[in-house]
Amino acid sequence: MLPVRKVRPVKILATSGGFLPTDLGLFQWRRGPLIEHAIELAGNPAQPKFCYVGTASGDHPNGTLGAFNAFAGSDARVSHLDLFSMPNVPDVRAHLLDQDVVWVGGGSVANLLAVWRTHRLDEVFRECWENGVVLGGVSAGSICWHVGGPTDSFGPELRPVVNGLALLPYGNGVHYDTEERRRPLLHRLVADGTLPQSFATDDGVGLVYDGTELVDVVADRPGVAAYKVERGPDGAAVETRIEPRLLPGAQT
Repeated sequence: MLPVRKVRPVKILATSGGFLPTDLGLFQWRRGPLIEHAIELAGNPAQPKFCYVGTASGDHPNGTLGAFNAFAGSDARVSHLDLFSMPNVPDVRAHLLDQDVVWVGGGSVANLLAVWRTHRLDEVFRECWENGVVLGGVSAGSICWHVGGPTDSFGPELRPVVNGLALLPYGNGVHYDTEERRRPLLHRLVADGTLPQSFATDDGVGLVYDGTELVDVVADRPGVAAYKVERGPDGAAVETRIEPRLLPGAQT
C-alpha cells in the first residue's frame, strides 16, 4: 500500500528546453531555469525527488549521466527510470508516484508512447498527474502529454503523431524557432482537424498547465515565445504569439 501523498495542484511543464550544456563536456549538463521551475512547481521541497526518464532516446546512458551530473552536490534525491531491457526499479508505479518531479527527455515520441503503453505507463502517468507529481519534459517529453504534434520519429520528413497520452486536450509543437518545417505542418494539422487547438514553444520556452488550463508561459532566454494555433472561421490556422515570463537565472 502506497503512502497517501499530500495532493498538490496537478501541473505539467511542457518545454523546448530544460537542462543546459556547460563548458566541461558534452553531457556535463547544468540545471537550467526551466528545471528549477519544475522543482518550484513541486513546492520547492528541501530534498526534491527528481526522476529522469530517457525512454525516447532508448534509455541512452548519456542522458541519464547528464541529468545526474546536473544535480551533483545538491540535496536533490535524483533517480532515473530505464525500461530497456527491463525496468531498473522493482515497482515502476510506486517509484513514479513517490517523485516530486518526473522529467522526460527528448528523442522519438512515437517509440516512447509505444514502450510506455507496453508497460502501462499511460495509466501510471495519469495517476501521477492526478496525485500532484509534476510532469515535465523537453521535445518528445513535451508532446507526449498532449494529443500529439509534428515529429521526426518516423524519418527525416515530419509526420504527425496523434496518440499522445492526451492528459492535455491540445496539440503541441516544439523547437518552433529552430526547425523551420514544424510551424507549417502544425498549421496544416490544426487547419484540417488532425489536431485540436495547439500550443507551441520556441527553444527555451515552457508551457505551464494547471490541470488542463494553460496558466503561465516561461522562458530561460529573451527573444523567444510560445504560440497558440487554432482553426479560424474560414478553416485556416490562426497563430497568436504569447510572450513568456523570463525566469530567474535566464540568459540575458
